[in-house]
Amino acid sequence: MSTEHSVAFAKGHGTENDFVILPDPEGRRELPAAAVARICDRRAGIGGDGLLRVVRAAAHPEARPMADEAEWFMDYRNGDGSIAEMCGNGVRVFARYLLHAGLVEPGEVAIATRSGVRTVRVAGSGEVTVSMGKAVLPEETVTVTVDGRHWPARNVNMGNPHAVAFVEDLAHAGDLKDAPAFAPAPVYPDGVNIEFVADRGPRHVAMRVHERGAGETRSCGTGACAVAVAAARRDGADPSVTGSPVTYTVDVLGGSLAITELPDGTVEMTGPAVIVAEGTVDPAWLVTALG
Repeated sequence: MSTEHSVAFAKGHGTENDFVILPDPEGRRELPAAAVARICDRRAGIGGDGLLRVVRAAAHPEARPMADEAEWFMDYRNGDGSIAEMCGNGVRVFARYLLHAGLVEPGEVAIATRSGVRTVRVAGSGEVTVSMGKAVLPEETVTVTVDGRHWPARNVNMGNPHAVAFVEDLAHAGDLKDAPAFAPAPVYPDGVNIEFVADRGPRHVAMRVHERGAGETRSCGTGACAVAVAAARRDGADPSVTGSPVTYTVDVLGGSLAITELPDGTVEMTGPAVIVAEGTVDPAWLVTALG
């Protein structure tokens, strides 16, 4: 295969939430939604739950105001090509790629996202910890429905919207190929990530998730944070009141994440991030994808 005008890419995952990574430091590449969807297609493309474009913050108009705080901007797209504010697993994989590519040193890294700057602690190998900011708990009451069953859902915003429903059995969530119904619709005008949560033990829960724009995924980092905060409030724990941090283990289909809410409200997520492959996109195929 000729590599003339081809585009380098990498593939990575965080607890099996997988991403195509496209380095574009100077922000020169146009990525129409249809092209992103084609690239993320598991049969006709590279395949992934989403796409991470690696851009210098100073080179992207949305990130330029954050350039003094963070050199790199995570331009995240859902698998259907739509733009998303934030992705918790994605930002861990993004940080792992920056280290892998020699763009940052091990230690603390600031990454610009559409939800603001996120601080990431990344080691030479192993797990990555992300400061995910503070959860917002809007007061609107939400109901989620699957196959005639209805559950009240906690409205949690982690820079992107979540509806967290506690269920007795994760099978009650159905196949999650299609987005579960929720009401009232105006609460989430741009759609919502919906988590179904079952207890596994003290401060230990398991979840399944339908991510807007992607369907059911093996993991959702912001979703795990939303779930931990919702579970803590359900269990009567609020670090801002007690002054003590609260940690929940959140099992996802692709592994486990440790979520800690600190007394100042900041939520930290710790979990693995892996780069599994690097390559180049065939230039002729890319032309059709971008067309």
